[in-house]
Order: sequence, then structure tokens, then C-alpha cells
Amino acid sequence: MGNCCSDVAGGQSAVGGTASFQANSSNAPNDAVDAFLNSRGYKGLYSQIELSLSAAKLRDRDILSKSDPMAVIYTKKKDGSLQEFGRTEVLLNSLSPKWIKKFNITYQFEIVQHLVFHVYDVDTQFHNIDVKMLRLEEQQFLGEANCTLSEIITRSNKSLTLDLVNKPGSSGSAIPKKLGQITLFAEESFASKTTTELVLRCSDLESKDLFSKSDPFLIISKVTESGVAVPICKTEVLKNDHSPRWKPVFLSIQQAGSKDSPLIIECFNFNGNGKHDLLGKVQKSLAELENLHSAGTGSNLFMPAAFGQSHPNKVLKSQLFVDKFSEKIQHTFLDYLAGGYELNFMVAIDFTASNGNPRLPDSLHYIDPSGRPNAYQKAILEVGEVLQFYDSDKRFPAWGFGARPIDGPVSHCFNLNGSSNYCEVEGIQGILAAYISALYNVSLAGPTLFGPVITAAAHIASQAVTSDRRKYFVLLIITDGVITDLQETIDAFVKASDLPLSVLIVGVGGADFKEMEILDADKERLESSTGRVASRDIVQFVPFRDVQSGEISVVQSLLAELPSQFLTYVRSRNLYPIS
Repeated sequence: MGNCCSDVAGGQSAVGGTASFQANSSNAPNDAVDAFLNSRGYKGLYSQIELSLSAAKLRDRDILSKSDPMAVIYTKKKDGSLQEFGRTEVLLNSLSPKWIKKFNITYQFEIVQHLVFHVYDVDTQFHNIDVKMLRLEEQQFLGEANCTLSEIITRSNKSLTLDLVNKPGSSGSAIPKKLGQITLFAEESFASKTTTELVLRCSDLESKDLFSKSDPFLIISKVTESGVAVPICKTEVLKNDHSPRWKPVFLSIQQAGSKDSPLIIECFNFNGNGKHDLLGKVQKSLAELENLHSAGTGSNLFMPAAFGQSHPNKVLKSQLFVDKFSEKIQHTFLDYLAGGYELNFMVAIDFTASNGNPRLPDSLHYIDPSGRPNAYQKAILEVGEVLQFYDSDKRFPAWGFGARPIDGPVSHCFNLNGSSNYCEVEGIQGILAAYISALYNVSLAGPTLFGPVITAAAHIASQAVTSDRRKYFVLLIITDGVITDLQETIDAFVKASDLPLSVLIVGVGGADFKEMEILDADKERLESSTGRVASRDIVQFVPFRDVQSGEISVVQSLLAELPSQFLTYVRSRNLYPIS
């Protein structure tokens, strides 16, 4: 999962593959470039996984010989329906098959990828038929198992053994309960680990601004088989520069497709309105970029011919140079997980009075008798169901803030479980139960202060560092309003930026969250009241209403950046996974 990432000490931006340590004046446009990149189809980081299957102690369903097993893999959708992903070959006369067929699956951290495995005994009369053509209802069912992809890849040996059971609802007590086992082994593609570092430079760029030079940035896209260009990387924006030299970008071979796959490198002039001017483009593979570097020569940019016109592309005086080209094998996000690192989930919930009376349907804290979750419950469920697989004990610290416990003063960090001694609850359902219980045991108050809960989370993270535990912490803050301790919160975030901690903030309700976006350091690095600048970006903010009705869920919006923030932390501190 180390695609387009930096390993330079001190920490650099992993998403987009460019350094995040830029002057504040240069940093301001980069959030807009991120949005531009996403609008053109950028999907974030991913890893290609090769899945192998084997089984043991299968039932013998044949009279004169052993079973002839075949496995079928399904992906389970959100609605519970199954979509067939692939089939193994049929192995003859085997109750402990080791199938040769491998399955390539794209692992995405921010999505819970449910897998279902069915094993069949294929009847002798069908042995000469392609497995894709077999009608499964005509074969004898041997058992099923299910898991998530993250459950496999988080194992130290990336291997998971599951018991095979009957399909849900199957009847018949004569069928033995023990139906054998299936073992799943996941291996990350080598191309995910091979990273290319590029330092790119342009000369003689055209001026598109009336009273100043252009503000150039690059977008690198791969060309798919259908001819569509999909962006995979970007540089930062450089102000007033016709001969820009950008900070390093990092591409995995997997992102590019192969070293010989065509890449389109486009140079744009940044405009605040989002309508960026194309200054020119080139099409080169990684191999061709390596040749440019070796020869020390540049390649002329060109402007594509207008759609529908037959005249050739216009070759420009502007040139692209490759000042650095190097390849190395990097430890990826999955390497660290397999090497013993865990992601520990924490949550803090806003109990201020602006949420409304929890007993009234228009309250953001209203518990619907029909079971329909409110926005707070949705955020906990969607983030928690992803992160729970990366936490071995599934004991989660949970706090509330902005409420007055019974017979007490307003608290800006109280244990959600009601205990005065410990803050942890058991599992995601434990968080939800503690949240509902707290609604009946506290009085909503105010103001909205983040500082105390950030300090509590940072204290837990610092204890892990002191005891040398291989943990990275993720704090989810769910709030309905603008905070009133902005500078204190910034100070807490700057201090926490040196710790193994990321903070995800979900804004619920209809408040104006413009000030909250200050905390999301995509625009400029946070600076404390003493002048100290955050060592890295640890905060992601998203208004829940922006994503709940679209295809991109709040989980994907928030969690897509986490592997990058994790890698920035461990690489900048020269921390390595255990072999």
C-alpha cells in the first residue's frame, strides 16, 4: 500500500506523492488541486493481492473414490447479495486439495471487503467441462466459509484458516457438523513494493497570468486499455515560476501498470476558480523517463489538437526534464500490518445542547424506535466496521464532551461508559450501547471544546511510544458545531503531530463548518500559538451531509488518507516492520 509515497526523513505527503513541507504561501492551492485530481478519477492508494486457496478434511461424497473438489469465491455486497469472483480448477480424488489457480484482488483499506467461499464436489460426468460453464446446482455442496480480506492480510503469516459449515438455513441433522477447513493465503504483489522516485523540472513555460508568471503543477496519469487517462499522482503548485523544479514524487510500478506502460504528464497553471490552464503535456513511460534522465535531455511539451481537427499536435518550446530517477523496494502498509502493527480506534462524541433534545425527532441525538440510526450512530458504524479488524483486542476508548453528568459540572472529556476509572468499551456495539446510555445519564450543555479529548487521546498514544508498543491510534470526533477553543485545539494537534495518531472529524447537522476546515492541514500546516509548526498532517475533516447521499461514503472520504498518514509517521522515524 506504499504507492506514490515518500520515505524522506522528516515526513512527506504520502497521498499525491509530494512533499508536504512547503511554505504556507505555496501550500494554499494544493487542496484545490486534490479536488481537481479527485474529479478526474483519482482513487487513492491500493494494493494488489494474490489469493491462494487450500482445504483439508473435506467430506467424501463419492462412493468409489474421494471427492473432486472445486472452490468458488464470491464478494458480498452491502445488500448481502453475492457476486461470483472466480473458480478454482477441479482437483480429482482429494480431501485436502491445494488449488493452483490464484486470484488477484485489489485491497482497499477504506472498504470492508467481504468474501465468501463455497466448496463443491464436481461430479465425474462434468470433468471435461470448463469450470466456468459448470452449473453449481448440479454439484454436491461441501461447505462454505466467509471472512473479510482485511482479516487475512492482518495475520502475521497472511494466512487464515476457517471452518467450513453448511449454508445458512440448511436442514438435516444427518449432515456432520464438521465439514472440513479452508485456508486462505494472501500475498502482496511485488509491483506494489517497487517504488520509483522522480524529480521533474520544466523550462520555458508559457505565461497564462496577466500580471505575473504562471503557477504550475503536474498531474501524472496512466492510460487504461480503453484509452482513458486516470490520474495517479501530482506535484505541488509552485508560484510565479516558468522554470519550476518540483519536489520528489513517488510512483509504484503497479500504479503505472508496468515500466513500459504509457503515462501522460500534464502541466497546468493553477487558477483559484478550478479552471486550470493546460500549459502542455508529454506522453512517456517510466522506461522513457529513465532514458531522459540518463541522457540528461528534455522532452518538448505539446498542445493537443482541438477535438475534430485533423492538424497535428502543436509542439512547444517548453520542455520536461527528469532530474532524478531511482528505484527501490519499500515496506508497504500491509508489510507493517503483517509485521505486528495495529490500528487502535478511539471515539469522542459531541453532547452539546446545540444537538437538540434527544427525546425529540428533530434532534441529531434522537434514537429512532424503528432502529434507523442517527448521524452519530452511522459515523460510528461506518468508521468502526473498517477499523475494528486492525485492532486485536477490540477494546475502544470512548469519550463524550460538552455535557453535564448527573450532579456534576460540565465535562469536556468524560468516559462514555459512565466509569470514573477506565474509558474502554467492548467492540463497536459497546460504543453504541454506551452512547445511548449516556444520552439518558447526562444533560446536554456546552460549549464545544476539542482540546481535552485530543489531549486524552494523545496521552494514550504517547504511552504506547514510551512502552515501545507497535500501535497507531485513530481518534474519531463527531460534532455538530464549530469549536470555541480553536487555538487550543490547534495547539493540541501540533503537539500530537509527533505521535502515532490521526484524527478524523465528522461534522453532522446543518452548521457552517468553514472554520473547521482550518484544522484539516491540506491547505496549510497548523501552527501553534508559540509558533511551532505541525510536523505532519494528522487531521481529516468531512461534513457528513456532503457524502451521505453520493456514491462516496463518509468512510471512504475519511479513511482513504489513513494508510498515507501512517506511512509518513513510520518512515520519517525509520521504523520498520518485524520480519
